[in-house]
Amino acid sequence: MKKFIPTRLAEIIYALIMAYFGAFHLKYGATIKGVPEYMPGNEKIWVYLAGIVFLIAAIAIILNKFKTLTCYLLAVMLIVFVLMLHVPQVMRDGNLYQLLKDVGLAMAAIIIGNNTSK
Repeated sequence: MKKFIPTRLAEIIYALIMAYFGAFHLKYGATIKGVPEYMPGNEKIWVYLAGIVFLIAAIAIILNKFKTLTCYLLAVMLIVFVLMLHVPQVMRDGNLYQLLKDVGLAMAAIIIGNNTSK
């Protein structure tokens, strides 16, 4: 069956979304809250680091270079978000929205990483 939407187009759209998340983290890093208190160092450093990872992943996907590695690392970061940020939130208030969103984004990153052409 012929693909209606080319996979490469879907990858680029995903990368643009990750780039937006990265730019958002870098632009509003000083005001973003939610880094757990038990994380070492300044919480803003973690926010900016996440923004940089989002941007690097977006660039790798768009350029189709180091895509597997960066997508797997992006998936790891998103799963860490799930475990450290969203699971405690679900236990507090039962809201699954952010947890499910980040699990879905992590699985999409794995799929993109697995579809790297040789």
